[in-house]
Amino acid sequence: MLKYIMTLIDFDKVQNVAQNCLLVGVDEAGRGPLAGPVTACACYIPPELYAHPVMSKINDSKKLTPQKREEIFEELLTLPITYCTGYASAEEIDKLNILQATFLAMRRALSKFKNKNISVLIDGNKTIPNLTAPQKAIVKGDGTSLCVAAASIIAKVSRDKFMLLCAQKYPQYKFEEHKGYGTQLHTDLLDKYGPCPLHRKTFEPVYSKFYGLFADCNLAKAGGK
Repeated sequence: MLKYIMTLIDFDKVQNVAQNCLLVGVDEAGRGPLAGPVTACACYIPPELYAHPVMSKINDSKKLTPQKREEIFEELLTLPITYCTGYASAEEIDKLNILQATFLAMRRALSKFKNKNISVLIDGNKTIPNLTAPQKAIVKGDGTSLCVAAASIIAKVSRDKFMLLCAQKYPQYKFEEHKGYGTQLHTDLLDKYGPCPLHRKTFEPVYSKFYGLFADCNLAKAGGK
């Protein structure tokens, strides 16, 4: 007996039948890096676009190569979809914690939607606090729902582009290569130059090296920057 596997498009079709409002997918990028913001995207894809060829290419952004993400992103921008992005800075992440900062970025993205008659699908196992719109958390939603997967791609590409701008301001950290993630290159440069305002002070190893018990010693080694 053949087992039917529901596609991302089919999933959203079913959700649209059940809802009497716009189906908006929400996802984030950048929860794990040592530097830079966490970025969220809220994305609405009109049902009449489900048959467009690009929709079959959409998947969880983590399963796509950077080149493929960029190609899909650019193609999506040519279509009449609605998407909004929201950011929470490294400073806000340190103040609130990464989970609450992620929710903040998501609320900021959703607050930009002019049409408030929406139903929200969120990637993960937690709903967004203080959100008035109906919402549903979906574990592995970026591999389940078309609009959530599209949001994951847009969030990831948007954050990567932001980090390229950061690389121009802080060229010594080579953000263009690692986008703020804790690669060996990044941690080596962090040891050499110390943290900049983009670094998350509460994240390891940034905290232990520069803001913990031996902070003064390590900052001195890094030239006090």
